[in-house]
Amino acid sequence: MLFKNLPIRKKILRIVFLINGIVLLVACGTLFVYENYVFRKSTVERMSTIGKIVAANSSASLAFDNPQDAKEILAAIRNDAHVVDACLFDNKGSLFARYGAATNDIRLPDHAVETGYRFRNSHLEGFERVMEGNRQLGTLYLKSDLGALYSRLNLYGVMVAIVLILSFGVAYLLVRVLKVSISTPILSLAETAKMISDKQDYSVRAVKMGSDELGSLTEAFNHMLDRIQQQNERLKEFNQTLEQKVADRTVKLESVNKELESFSYSVSHDLRAPLRAVIGFASILEEDYGASLDGEGQRITGVIKKNTLKMGHLIDDLLTFSRVSRQDIATSTIDMASMVDEVRESLAQEQDTSNVEWAIQSLPPVSGNANMIKQVWVNLMSNAIKYSGKKENACVEIGSFRKDRQIAFFVRDNGVGFDRQYSNKLFKVFQRLHNEDEFEGTGIGLALVEKIISRHGGHVWAEGEPGEGACFYFSLP
Repeated sequence: MLFKNLPIRKKILRIVFLINGIVLLVACGTLFVYENYVFRKSTVERMSTIGKIVAANSSASLAFDNPQDAKEILAAIRNDAHVVDACLFDNKGSLFARYGAATNDIRLPDHAVETGYRFRNSHLEGFERVMEGNRQLGTLYLKSDLGALYSRLNLYGVMVAIVLILSFGVAYLLVRVLKVSISTPILSLAETAKMISDKQDYSVRAVKMGSDELGSLTEAFNHMLDRIQQQNERLKEFNQTLEQKVADRTVKLESVNKELESFSYSVSHDLRAPLRAVIGFASILEEDYGASLDGEGQRITGVIKKNTLKMGHLIDDLLTFSRVSRQDIATSTIDMASMVDEVRESLAQEQDTSNVEWAIQSLPPVSGNANMIKQVWVNLMSNAIKYSGKKENACVEIGSFRKDRQIAFFVRDNGVGFDRQYSNKLFKVFQRLHNEDEFEGTGIGLALVEKIISRHGGHVWAEGEPGEGACFYFSLP
């Protein structure tokens, strides 16, 4: 590009030189064409005048057959330095008299019958009829070089060169003057902008150098800097206030977390003590007075122990759910395939999975907290075993796929399923879609899954139909 990446001063200089050069070349070219046309026309007119005069004076020489007199008449052409040849032919086409340096065996050309003048190569030639009344006595031939035209054009070329040199000199001086009113304000703006960009100091202002468009631009630029400076000051004040608020909120949050930890400890310790006492007394009642109790009494002591244990599990789940909300997430690369195999073997030791057929696909590794993600698999896979365990041919399928730049995992079973219109309740605390007597549980497992996955930046959802099984999904970045 002609002007790309150039300083503004050089751009102005090149633009002025380019415009000046184009205008001068067009003007000089037009002048050359016009001058060439006018000079050729005037040369033809001059030659035609000479030819008519010589032809008129030569009629008597032809009429009286006087070649010597004709030569003297032609010799008068010597006054015109550019006429290089003149020939007088009689009416038979034979050479009658001549002025010039050509050989004597010249003949009258065939095109001599056409009077007039025309340019041929580097000369002008023409023919005039020598008449006596209405009778043609002969033909006059004239030939002129174009030395005058070339001399004139050479002179014009020298003048054009001088004009170009002078005009470019004037243009250069003009640019030197214009840079004060054009480039200097622009350079001032550029230097100010660079200074602000380098030092981030918005108190710097550009100097206004006039009331033209550049002056208006400078004024608008300074006004913009005023607003930015004011906004920066307000942002600094807001940041200081925000930092103080964050510090205050952090102190309050730490205090709340400490209170929550104390409450969790109290729940874990103080609530477990009565539960242990209830279980202990129920066990003593069974051991010491079991023989005295009838069948209903033994059933009631069993219900007491069962519900007490259930209360203990519920407390454990609530404490786990509370810790997940406060626990820091230390991420690492997790081998999901190995983790699923480990969870499956662990569940097989705790539950009867002999009737469960596992279909586990290849699972890609992900980044996350290993303990938390393992808890997700434990909850989902144990639910799949629980809700499909009453089927003779229970099947649990585990796999993965890509979804919205995340990796989604699923656990699908062929168990009792659920009504999908209530799927939004599945991941809420204490929300159950099946009878407690039919399927045991605290109602916290899926809520814990949702909490863990959301803290990892993922999503959970479920699909199912009553009697046709269910499929639970979770996705991770």
